[in-house]
Amino acid sequence: MSYPTINPSQRVYDPGNWANKQFNSVSGAEMRIRYGDKRYNAKLSLTYDNIPDEKASEFLAHYSAQYGTYKQFVLPTAVLAGWSGSSYIPDQSVMQFRYAQAPTINSVRPGISTVSVNLLGVV
Repeated sequence: MSYPTINPSQRVYDPGNWANKQFNSVSGAEMRIRYGDKRYNAKLSLTYDNIPDEKASEFLAHYSAQYGTYKQFVLPTAVLAGWSGSSYIPDQSVMQFRYAQAPTINSVRPGISTVSVNLLGVV
């Protein structure tokens, strides 16, 4: 099962950082060593406002198909459509995503819900 291809109302992206270690000498000199050439711990939060309950249930079904936070998946490009900031998100050959936690569903009114999804980038 693939991630639902619904365009989110809001996106928040944290690009993460490169693995590094900082060393300080007694004199106060600082040295940093980078361990790797890829960022890790990227975060992507997506909010889907006022979508039909049938569409909201697709997120729970996908979460279950990924065994919760266990499996990683490719985020469809349609999810990032219309957002110029999506060029900062590495393509699927560099980064895939997994759930940071279960999607939350807030019932707005009968038949309409708001879904929040928090994802972690996996290299």
